[in-house]
Amino acid sequence: MKSNLVLTTVLSGIVLSSCAATGGDAAGRSVSMPQSAALKQLAATIPAETNDTANTIASTKAPVKAKSQLIKKATMSLVVESIDKSISEVTQIIDKQQGDLIKLAQNQPLDEFVRSSASIQLRVPQNSLDNTLNQLAKLGIVKNRSITAEDVGDRIVDFQAQLVNLRRTETNLQKIMDKAGSVRDTLSVSRELSNVRDSIERIDAQLKNLQNQVNYSTISLNLEAAVSTKNPQRGFGLQVQDTWNKSTNSVGKFSMGLLKLAIWLMAYSPYVFILAFGIYGFNRWRSAKTGARLD
Repeated sequence: MKSNLVLTTVLSGIVLSSCAATGGDAAGRSVSMPQSAALKQLAATIPAETNDTANTIASTKAPVKAKSQLIKKATMSLVVESIDKSISEVTQIIDKQQGDLIKLAQNQPLDEFVRSSASIQLRVPQNSLDNTLNQLAKLGIVKNRSITAEDVGDRIVDFQAQLVNLRRTETNLQKIMDKAGSVRDTLSVSRELSNVRDSIERIDAQLKNLQNQVNYSTISLNLEAAVSTKNPQRGFGLQVQDTWNKSTNSVGKFSMGLLKLAIWLMAYSPYVFILAFGIYGFNRWRSAKTGARLD
């Protein structure tokens, strides 16, 4: 009976391990762990308590609707006055947003007429992504800005389901190995237990990596100096673009100020009408009183 129990457990572990490895390598695909025909035939020929063990190991949970889990990545290119000063300001923004500087590459060209540049890769909490991008945009003139998002909720649910089944298999294999009578059975279960634990470590690492990418967003920032070292004059196009940006911002602020003033006047208009009516009535009364005295 012990031999049947060990054999059933080993076969179940093989099925689960192979399915787990397939699901871990093919990201985004659903986990499917059906019982093989051989396992079903073997389970029918062994005692009932052994069947229960096999069914417990090979069973899977009902499909769970995956919650949306987004991996967000952003890119931004800026034209700045000074590369060194901008890098220092970017570092301050990262510290303020509780993020991390992942990569920094600064290009100082030998040609004095070529503008210097820098490439920065940083990581910030996802809930601070928009605020961080707005702070970075203030460092210079924005040439382009984009955000991409990828939903990995299904993959996270798949990995979690695989880990639940593999850990259940690990527990049962450990119990069987503790009760195994022969050296041959012990070695067989030990090998299968080692394979299951390897699968657990691999899938757990992939799951943590996905969850970390969901919690923290990556920003790829490209900086380009507005002027070269030799020629301090900014290009005509950059001057026009800078002037246009400043003028449009000024018009926008002025228009918003007028709109706010109009809203305030509309909100207080009843009191204005009451005050105007009171002044008008008081003037009429005073005029009437003055005319009566003259008569």
